[in-house]
Amino acid sequence: MDDLDLRQHLPGNLPQLFADASVPRTLSVPLPAGDVVWPDPGYPQRQLTLRPAFWVSDDPVPGELWARLRAEHERSGLWPLLLDESDQPWAAGQVAPEPVSEIGNYAPIAFMSEVWSDWAEQVADEDAEDLAPFGLQCPGPAPRGMALEDPGVVADRHARALAGRGMSLGLVAVERSADVLAAVGWQGALNHNEWTAPLSAVLRGWEERFGARVVGLGFNTLELSVAGPPVTTRHALQVAAEHWAFCPDILFQGPGTLAGYAEEIRGRTSWSFWWD
Repeated sequence: MDDLDLRQHLPGNLPQLFADASVPRTLSVPLPAGDVVWPDPGYPQRQLTLRPAFWVSDDPVPGELWARLRAEHERSGLWPLLLDESDQPWAAGQVAPEPVSEIGNYAPIAFMSEVWSDWAEQVADEDAEDLAPFGLQCPGPAPRGMALEDPGVVADRHARALAGRGMSLGLVAVERSADVLAAVGWQGALNHNEWTAPLSAVLRGWEERFGARVVGLGFNTLELSVAGPPVTTRHALQVAAEHWAFCPDILFQGPGTLAGYAEEIRGRTSWSFWWD
């Protein structure tokens, strides 16, 4: 008997999350009560394939469960999420999944440059000082950070901290954490960007350069763990510029200047975003 047959296959209706349910996948971690979430047919959809967007638990879960599921991601194909405000949009299915295959069509530098250019066309000269030292000129992506710890260890620690808020568990069928925004059809940044695939493309870049992992989602919030954050003022400014293009509200509804925000993220192993 093959070793795979000795392990527990994906329980319940979890196989429905995958486009190819015939690929062998296993999960040895017992799950709490929960169910898959189908996109609301009355909500505008962007993915033609009809299948559930994700699985969500009925009740809040401890961070330790998140860590155990994260460790099994390679075998299960399911990335765990801590979901805030679980009644809506999660349980209501007010999501619009996008094909994960489209994420690779977007270049993070192009997204950043477009956001910066649109802002530069509208802003008054004196307001450009908020993004000093870059001003109206998009600086492009920041250099790679140096990992302080294993990304999985950092992600597990952040999950344990977030779980104290009483968050539900989500499971998403993706190969990497950056893709969950598109896969679940998250709509939290609609006031900034209509599509989520470009945002997932940015997250892929942060995964590769900073060891970032998606840990939690809310109605309009995003929580990342970061294994290789910027530790110098100069590097933090460059990373802060990327964060601003990704989520302008963190600056304009936060410290107000790029320099002030850069000091907030320098050396931090978690990044939090919110869209108004």
